[in-house]
Amino acid sequence: MFTLAFKMLAGDPTKVLGIIVGMTLSTALIAQQGGLFYGLMLRSQSVVSAADEVDIWVMHPATRQFNSATPLADADVMRVRGVGGVAWTSPMIKANVSVSHRLDRSRPALLLGLDDLSLTAAPRKIVKGQRSDLMRPDGIAIDRVGFRKLWPGEPVETGKVLSINNRRAVVVAITDAAAAFGAEVIIHARYGVALEYTNTRRHHAAYVLVGTKPAEPPLLVAQRIQQLTGLTALTRTEFSAATIDYYRKNTGIVASFSTTIALGVLVGAAIVGLTFSLFVLDNITHYATLRMLGFTSHGLALIVLAQVAFLSAIGSAFGIGLAAVFFELVSSPTSALRGFYLPWWIPFLTVIMMNTAAFVASSVAVWRVVSIEPDRVFRGQLA
Repeated sequence: MFTLAFKMLAGDPTKVLGIIVGMTLSTALIAQQGGLFYGLMLRSQSVVSAADEVDIWVMHPATRQFNSATPLADADVMRVRGVGGVAWTSPMIKANVSVSHRLDRSRPALLLGLDDLSLTAAPRKIVKGQRSDLMRPDGIAIDRVGFRKLWPGEPVETGKVLSINNRRAVVVAITDAAAAFGAEVIIHARYGVALEYTNTRRHHAAYVLVGTKPAEPPLLVAQRIQQLTGLTALTRTEFSAATIDYYRKNTGIVASFSTTIALGVLVGAAIVGLTFSLFVLDNITHYATLRMLGFTSHGLALIVLAQVAFLSAIGSAFGIGLAAVFFELVSSPTSALRGFYLPWWIPFLTVIMMNTAAFVASSVAVWRVVSIEPDRVFRGQLA
């Protein structure tokens, strides 16, 4: 039975190729958009997840996600430090600034001011320079991708001078910092140095980073901080989830990607449905012959479904392969899409979605074959 199904497909390579190409492109689009959405959500909280030495993030009660922080008062750092179970605290400045140099236009950048002594939450991987170089006056660390945007075509090296909010800064280290949401350049500096680059001198700390004592669960310490200080205290996992949840619910990102994915499904289903209906129409005499030879409606339906499954499987495999190649090419450490990848469950869901759409779209063709009347077909009338 299935041998007959495949022989019929081999007899019409043009339509077979059209169905496979349609499935391939639709599957690739859906998987790619799903991976981009997932990577974008991860990027929104990348700074939080990268600082794995931090157990608790303390913030103003009005702060709902990492990228939009309400400043804290200076006294808040000391108040948090006095809570039981807290081993250490470090203030962090988080500011959106403008950077430029004499040969380039200004670019948006994320400035992170770290504790002067511990440099808590500093990037672990430094390409050029050393972590201790941040102790130099006006010294900053800049991410490698940001460096190439500011000085395209030049070798990655320290010693470059740029302007941050019209103040002089010297690049003393190049990092592989995780890409941040909405910033072309990521800058790390000591707290005192970063303070000079911000536009305000009051209420400048955006977060208090907390490490807990070994015997103290971070979740309980966070609850204790919140009760005693009135500030919001979240564990690293909670703050990451809260940031992702904010962008999921309060921006048009979900709607935008969902629309694209839905269009991909509809276009793929339309291509498969219409092309396969034409294939059935062109081969209607073969199906009628099988009916005359004793094939039941169930047997004919299995033949058609086997043909759809075969073409869908090939198209889905090629589509997932194209999406995987895309992420492999764009996810290098120096790419603007660094950190983006294709988790296993996105191809899995994509294949299920597209194959379901293909079977639904082919239902008309299945019905035509099942309800075929051989005598009408051979008299020149379609079923």
